[in-house]
Formats: sequence, C-alpha cells, structure tokens
Amino acid sequence: MAGKFKVVSLGKLSGGSLAQEEKELAGVKGGVELVGARPTSEDELISVAKDADAILGGGRFLTPRVMAALPKLKIIQTYSVGYDTLDIDAATANQIIVVNNPALYWCVEEVANHAITLLLTSAKKLVVLNNLVKQGRWGETRQVMAPMAPVHGQTLGIIGCGNIGRRVARKAPVFGLKILGYDPYVDKTLAKEAGITLVKSLPELLRQSDFVTVHALLNEETRHLIGEKEFHQMKPSAYFINTARGAIVDEAALIKALQEKMIAGAGLDVFEKEPMAPDNPLLKMDNVIVVPHTASYSDAALEVQAINPAQEVARVLSGRWPNNVVNEGVKPKVKLVREN
Repeated sequence: MAGKFKVVSLGKLSGGSLAQEEKELAGVKGGVELVGARPTSEDELISVAKDADAILGGGRFLTPRVMAALPKLKIIQTYSVGYDTLDIDAATANQIIVVNNPALYWCVEEVANHAITLLLTSAKKLVVLNNLVKQGRWGETRQVMAPMAPVHGQTLGIIGCGNIGRRVARKAPVFGLKILGYDPYVDKTLAKEAGITLVKSLPELLRQSDFVTVHALLNEETRHLIGEKEFHQMKPSAYFINTARGAIVDEAALIKALQEKMIAGAGLDVFEKEPMAPDNPLLKMDNVIVVPHTASYSDAALEVQAINPAQEVARVLSGRWPNNVVNEGVKPKVKLVREN
C-alpha cells in the first residue's frame, strides 16, 4: 500500500473538522491527500472520488452504482452511529469495508441526556404548559395537567441496550425510575452492570413500561419493529421516546396510536422522512414533542466526532483491520492485518 492515498471527506467542511482529520491521517506512510466535497448528485460524487482510497461520511449519493464506479475505494467510514443509508450488500460485493462511528467515541452522553430530557418534558407536559403561559392563558394550565403520574416509581423500558441504552439506564435511577430492557444480542453481564433487568420479549417490556425509549440500530430486523400491535401492548398512560432512527417505528401506526389514545404521548427526535412534511399530523399534536434529529449534538461532541472515523481510515490505509466493521464478511481489496 505504497504511494499517496486519496481520502474524500463528505463532512461539514468546517476548518476544524478537516484539520482534525488531517491530524489523524498524518501518520499514514506515503501521505494522504484529503479532499473536502459536498456532492449534489451521484455523478458529482463519482467525479470527485473516482480515484479515492477512502470516503469519510455517507449520504444518499453513495449508492450501489457509485460504489461500483470507484475501483480503488477500500473503505466507507461513517461519521454516525447509524449506517442505514448505505447498501451494505453492495459495499460487500464491491469489496468495500463499511465502518461506523459508535456513540461511545463521541455522543453517548448527549443522546442519553436527550432521551431523558424528552422523557421528563413529556411526563411533565412542559411544552404545552410553556405555550399556554406564553399565550397569556395561565388560567388554563390547570385544565391540561391531569393526568400526570409522578416520574419516580415508574418503569422505563429500554429497547436496545448498547452503549447509549446502558448509559440511559445508569442515569435514569436518579429520577427514581425502575429499569427494564429488551435486547436479544446484548451481553447480559453488561446489562446487569448498568442496572437493567432484561425481559425475554418485546411485548413483556411494552406491557410493563410507563416510558419506552428506543436505542436500537436500524436494519432489516428492526425496521418497523414498533407498529400498531406494539402500541396496543403499551399502557394508555405510557409515553414513547425515540432518539434512534425514525424507521424503527411505523410512523403511521404511531400517529394512529396517538390519535386513538392507545398511548399518552411521544417525544421524538427522529422520523421516517426527514425533514418532516408540513402536513405531518405529529406537528399538530399537543402531546407530542418533535425536535430535528439533534440528539447527538453538543459543541463538545462535534469537536471529537471526526477523530475516530479518521483513525479508522488511517488503520486501513496503513494495512490494518479497523475496529468497528459493519460488514465483517467482506473480502477487502487489500490485505489487512487483524491486530486482535
């Protein structure tokens, strides 16, 4: 793997981000040419990355057609935890390693705090009360408070007990919440250490929980994991929180569940279609909090977001196997040494 490598960065092109990536890639033998790009089409991406060894970032233009047109591409490294915008099978067929950026490296605290914020804001009806007071309708606030169960003594059900789910579980007892979890793949020891009581099935978790928060990856197994049947299994007094991916939930079923009062309300950071359509019924519901897919954000998280991705690209360009490979069965275009 001699010679100068080309890395195309599809990030925000902020000086700090590119500078950080350059710093992490500086040790690659032979050198790296780092190119910032914001393509607006598949053809534009092909043009800028036709001789690229690595791509930092993902996005809708990294299609199977584009992957097939980049013969030198060895790795696609996302900035995000999720990789649902990428066709993993196409990448594997084209011998491209796909690597994600687990929250542990940059936003685990932010997303966990965001989920709990949505839980508390929903439970205390803060948005509707705030709006009434600002509209000069203080006298009407008492009419919308009930029913309002206390947060302490309630049960929080966590779907997906990975890094973020377990961090939520460690924080939630501060508010007096009991913690249940459902995740057929989690290490049971890690779940227990985080204070999670694992249940055997999703229906069991839904029936027992007063708040349900989603922290699973989006893949074919979890797409529309939560639908009308699942909302029927929840308590009518329960709140649903999602800071993971919108398509884990059947949004039409969620809207119906809210309209028909199958559940009490929802706190949502993610949606099936982003940005949301202006006529989306969720925008009109007082018992729904909607925020624009910002759970991972803080100034501090943004500063470190690019570090691990750039380090992973450096590993591959230096002939080493990366740490967080999504398509483990891929046969890479170059020989890579596994260090563990």
